[in-house]
Amino acid sequence: MPIIRRLPETLVNRIAAGEVVERPAAAVKELVENAIDAGASRIAVQIIDGGLTRIVITDDGCGMSPDQMTLALERHATSKLPDEAIEQVTTLGFRGEALPSIASVARFTVESRPRELGQGWCKVVDHGDMVEDTPAALPHGTRVRVENLFAKLPARRKFLRTPRSEYGACLDVVRRLAMARPDIAFTLDHAERRVLATQAGDSVEARVAGIIARELADNAVSIDFERPTPSGEMIRLTGVAGLPTYNRGVADHQYLFVNGRPVKDRLLTGAVRGAYADMLARDRHAVLALFLTIPAQEVDVNVHPAKTEVRFRDSQGVRGFIVSGLRRALATGDQRSAQSPDAAAMGRWQSEPVREEPAPALRSIFEGRDWSRSAPSYVASPSQNYRAPEASDLAAPQGRAEMAEDITEDAAHYPLGIARGQVASTYVVAEAADGLVIVDQHAAHERLVLERLRAAGAEDAIKRSQALLIPDVVELEEPDCDRLEEAMPKLAELGLLIERFGPDAMLVRAVPHALGKANPARLLQDIADDIAKHGEAILLGEKLDLVLATMACHGSVRAGRALNVAEMNALLREMENTPRSGQCNHGRPTWVKLSMDDVEKLFGRH
Repeated sequence: MPIIRRLPETLVNRIAAGEVVERPAAAVKELVENAIDAGASRIAVQIIDGGLTRIVITDDGCGMSPDQMTLALERHATSKLPDEAIEQVTTLGFRGEALPSIASVARFTVESRPRELGQGWCKVVDHGDMVEDTPAALPHGTRVRVENLFAKLPARRKFLRTPRSEYGACLDVVRRLAMARPDIAFTLDHAERRVLATQAGDSVEARVAGIIARELADNAVSIDFERPTPSGEMIRLTGVAGLPTYNRGVADHQYLFVNGRPVKDRLLTGAVRGAYADMLARDRHAVLALFLTIPAQEVDVNVHPAKTEVRFRDSQGVRGFIVSGLRRALATGDQRSAQSPDAAAMGRWQSEPVREEPAPALRSIFEGRDWSRSAPSYVASPSQNYRAPEASDLAAPQGRAEMAEDITEDAAHYPLGIARGQVASTYVVAEAADGLVIVDQHAAHERLVLERLRAAGAEDAIKRSQALLIPDVVELEEPDCDRLEEAMPKLAELGLLIERFGPDAMLVRAVPHALGKANPARLLQDIADDIAKHGEAILLGEKLDLVLATMACHGSVRAGRALNVAEMNALLREMENTPRSGQCNHGRPTWVKLSMDDVEKLFGRH
């Protein structure tokens, strides 16, 4: 029979490295978190070949004495837990596994000097073996070098991705940590090229926009929302949330932080999706950075070796808090749309081509000019008589202008201006005090109708339960039944009445009126999968929102319908007074504005 034996320390460290340091980005994360916990105000990261060849982290933190460095290289030795109250931990790291784990699978050099000591110290560990232990000259702080990661473990190294992919993962880690701490200056160099540089003391909004995208600053709202917990302590949500019209095709630009710790948590992701549920199409994703500050005893950070996941004591309460905070913040930007005109669209504006021959009425003032250069077919050349342009030479008009109304003193303050005409029977053109506004009449009216339906109680009507003549028994796996049973109160609010029917079946007694023709078995399976993925039954609410949005779509003004000036102005005024009128039900903008500066640039006036 096999004999149980105690594993050698080097092998234990390699096993731990498999959990903590699965790729170069994980090593960067652990080392930068150590620098943050050491109180650094500047952190410099250098990587070569995506971190496969070399990683160097330099900080100006508190530094370590030689004996402290020796302890730091031992497993489960840390300065971040002064007592046994692990549930009260406030630092990013606390396990004491990172340094010995990295040192067991790479050539690891650590140099450090506390501010109060005149000389630093250097220790070099090569794949678990101490090979150098000498004094070193360096400013106060710590410098860590990781070289040839997994070089002596070819079985591990062959599972790593290309240097380009590993570099992308390292960049993402540094970006997240830089967002979490705008009070710290970060730099990231890859192969002698600086790819990220931030200044200490940035505001959260400036740091987030600088890292994600500069235009986010003009297309986002700030969040600052707090609420007391049952214990009386405050839970707070801050950050930046992009307008629904400023969205992406992937969810890679959603950054979530809990007590300053970057996390990837399905509950938080589900809360974001729920907050934007009726403002984005299913294949579009919000752009945001959310910072949740919650009492330490309300969250467990010790649930994942890499500390990228957390568990909340009151998960549903936290989810509801985030949805409420996000929706309240987005309501402050209700009528706003993504303001930056698309660069490609702006580039397609064409200047009027220069006529090579003046009109006959103006020919006298151009006497003596040479017209031998190329010209349109209807323009005279020296050897031709002037020919008037024919209908085939000109594009058919696609717009019409209405009798212009004077902009009164009150009207000058209308955000969307006064209607001046309609283009292609689809777009309303308006003049505002600060620019030109173009409105998609169908998209805008679709949002207005949806908000009217909600105000009139249509949302409650479609959620009204429709009892089944014969209750339907749906067989599911037991874990799915457990999830549905926990969600029964929430589902009942949405009109779906179910109950447990044995260990692996659910009984459907009623469905929402709007989903009366839905297949109960497929509906329950989809909802169970949704709960498993996001920790909340978001799908049913989305299905009902889709019904309401379809009703709004069919009840709105269609593209192609001519509107008179009174109707156009009425549409503009109602948009200014309706929540979320800046985007349609699918997250597309309902209006765009071209500032007068942009208009003047098109004509070369600037």
